[in-house]
Amino acid sequence: MSKGLIRSLDRRGTRSDMSPPVARKQTFRDPSVCDRCGAVYSAKVWRRGRRLDASLMDKAAWVICPGCAQAASGEYHGRVLIEARDDANRNAVAARIANVERRAQATQPERRIVSSEWSGDTLEVLTTSQKLAHRIAREVEKAFRGKARFSWSDDDGTLFARVALERTTAQKPRR
Repeated sequence: MSKGLIRSLDRRGTRSDMSPPVARKQTFRDPSVCDRCGAVYSAKVWRRGRRLDASLMDKAAWVICPGCAQAASGEYHGRVLIEARDDANRNAVAARIANVERRAQATQPERRIVSSEWSGDTLEVLTTSQKLAHRIAREVEKAFRGKARFSWSDDDGTLFARVALERTTAQKPRR
């Protein structure tokens, strides 16, 4: 046998089950339904919009999903600061962020916004996942011609993103 083949057969340090991290952190009974958001846990995955039969609904455990628990405790893994120097962009930026969150929750209900607050010209968005924070920063950067900068923490892996939007000039109404 060659060295490459011998090394490929060595499985030390690998997990035996390929279940997602959410399934390994906390065990839920199959099926489970979230009291707050209505997400359904089935086959080791949380999904939103699933309908359960009446027979399964009687067997379902009513719990709080990890996303709702994390949002309620204020725990976040992504932080986005958006600097909008122009008041005209504020509502459009907030609408774009809400659309990105809604799109992410369609497939992964654990990813959600913990808080979103304006302080002066800066919008601070805290998210339950790094990926959602990264998506929000990229979508705002793309939609409003901004410049995004990213940094990940070595301690806990949280993402800090800063997006500076270009100043837009207000157009004069036509007469």
